[in-house]
Amino acid sequence: MDILWLKDFEALVACRNFSRAAEERNVSQPAFSRRIRALENDIGVRLINRETLPLTLTPAGDVFLSQARIMLRTYEETIERCQTIDAAKENVIRFAASQSLYMTHYKHLITPLVTEGGMETDLNSTSWAADQFVSALQQRYCDAFLTYWHPSMDYLGPLEVANFEHMTLAHDLFVPVSRCKPGGEAEFTFSETAKEAIPLLSYGAVSALRSVQEFVVEQIVSPRKVFVVNQNALANSVKAMILEGFGMGWLPLSLCQSEIDDGVLTIVDDRLVTDLEIRIYRDPKNSKNTLSSLWNQLSDLGPDVLPSSLTATQQGVRPS
Repeated sequence: MDILWLKDFEALVACRNFSRAAEERNVSQPAFSRRIRALENDIGVRLINRETLPLTLTPAGDVFLSQARIMLRTYEETIERCQTIDAAKENVIRFAASQSLYMTHYKHLITPLVTEGGMETDLNSTSWAADQFVSALQQRYCDAFLTYWHPSMDYLGPLEVANFEHMTLAHDLFVPVSRCKPGGEAEFTFSETAKEAIPLLSYGAVSALRSVQEFVVEQIVSPRKVFVVNQNALANSVKAMILEGFGMGWLPLSLCQSEIDDGVLTIVDDRLVTDLEIRIYRDPKNSKNTLSSLWNQLSDLGPDVLPSSLTATQQGVRPS
């Protein structure tokens, strides 16, 4: 299968017209039609219903469209990674982390050391699925991987089995928060007498924090007391929905501390707080000098303390 055929197919779906799609792809209409036909022949099914105006997709075409977009995205990400690897100098440290970690612990713990040491860094994607970060480290698309860790997480298993090195840099808290009412009380709270379930802003299946939230909910909260109104892969997206008042949800405390201090958000129930570790992983076979230097500096710092707004006794999940 030619990758150009996938791009042709995507253009045809967007234009719903062979002539306009061919013009967009900068080829003649007959040549474009032959390439779409070649794609269908290669797959063995009809993707386009040519008897409608504008053109529509067959049921098989609908399925293929979603998969074609995944293949194109994977193809583009692979090219980007290969180019990054090829262009990387010996002193460039390639990190991988989620957006929330870049904005909090990376910024406060790693950036000062990188700046002081005159090191160059390349910050890889904030929107990968959790297992993509693991694959990136295993395949040397990155040199270091910054992640949350909790006993309920299992996606880091391959790194443990392969004896990748890790270090605990910090501790954070995973807290259930809600937007505040004008009087300072939470808009959404758990009550034994409440008849209606609470709307929950949740994490998608690709998020590393999904399993942590499910662990807390299963341990303490009756499933009948919450209903999921939205799922997001990024903690920042969950936070944005909470701030708009769509429901309550769990966030790393470091990500919402300022909003709690300002009285915009509040912690719903201290019993629903659990501890998160902030870990950094690397391949011990990676001999990059700058990575070793940074690793040693981080090791000398040791893990920081829990956020001061909650006491250490609130680590773990306490039964109700």
